[in-house]
Amino acid sequence: MVGVIGGLACGLLGLSSEAEISKEVLWQSGEGGYHTYRIPSIIKTNNGSLLAFCEGRKGGRSDAGDIDLLMKRSIDGGKSWGRSEVLWDDGENTCGNPCPVVDQATGIVWLLLTHNLGVDHESQIVAGTGKGSRTVWVTSSQDDGVTWREPHEITSTTKETDWTWYATGPGVGIQLRNSAQAGRMVIPCDHKVLGSKTLFSHVIYSDDHGMTWRLGGKSFESENNECQVVELEDGRLLLNMRHYDRDRMTRSLSYSEDAGMTWSGNFFHSTLVDPICQAALISLTAGRTSSLLFSNPDSQTKRHRMTVRFSPDEGRRWPKSLLLHAGPAAYSSLVEMGEGRFACLYECGERSSYETITLAVLTLNDLSVRSE
Repeated sequence: MVGVIGGLACGLLGLSSEAEISKEVLWQSGEGGYHTYRIPSIIKTNNGSLLAFCEGRKGGRSDAGDIDLLMKRSIDGGKSWGRSEVLWDDGENTCGNPCPVVDQATGIVWLLLTHNLGVDHESQIVAGTGKGSRTVWVTSSQDDGVTWREPHEITSTTKETDWTWYATGPGVGIQLRNSAQAGRMVIPCDHKVLGSKTLFSHVIYSDDHGMTWRLGGKSFESENNECQVVELEDGRLLLNMRHYDRDRMTRSLSYSEDAGMTWSGNFFHSTLVDPICQAALISLTAGRTSSLLFSNPDSQTKRHRMTVRFSPDEGRRWPKSLLLHAGPAAYSSLVEMGEGRFACLYECGERSSYETITLAVLTLNDLSVRSE
């Protein structure tokens, strides 16, 4: 790994200077036959392997075109990483939006994905004028990510007929532990409706260990899309959503009391400012069931200042934070690694947010020392 020393003075919003912690570039744009790498996701298997996913975009930074789904694997807690592997390459079409979840009972890693024809852009899919639409897919691994099944389509049970644009995650899914539906795997998603540019977050779920996937509830209010979900101590689910109110510029929150089948109206937290971007959210399980970690570009103006925040009380307060990268930064994913460590996999660069996908490994003590 590469030790990175940050010495940038960052007094904005009371945050500390850029963190002096261990960082490693997992994907560098322009290398490996891809113009740009985007949409990071990372998860830990039951056996302790770390699986990092992203999109490899061949023609440019665009969300459309020839995009492959890639993975790197670490079996030593992130100290070293294997080569970049192509999990799904459908010619010139778009394969992406990785959102994995681990079934704690079986150990199987399920990876939810979306697909569309490479010639179709989002605007065409939304308008219904494209040659195709967005479809929902799943693949799985029973050996800690060494081998994967051929992706198969699950659109018919996870997407309404009048939905156009659709995205799984990006980020990670969860498996419920505290509710009456313990064992249910829940994947955060979003969609648009034909004839409208209105955005909604929603979830899909499996109650049979990934054999079938079904559509859960959507956000009660609109103008939400990319989201992450966590389970709280009392069994409620918390959905943290990208929100498009340009006057507010904060994350949108919603709760479910029925394992994701219905959702409350929007709530907002003034601390979780956001430049309208994807963000990451996980709960910490090692004796801290009410503790949450959150990462996003901590700004209301542009995608920069990748920051990790800690909440000891299920998101009511976020008293501790750590600035990982003061420059351009965008999407991220968080994972608890064990032994008090966690990692943030995030997009960042010096001139653009999309120059690298970088992994930072840290502990809660790093946040405590550099707290607000």
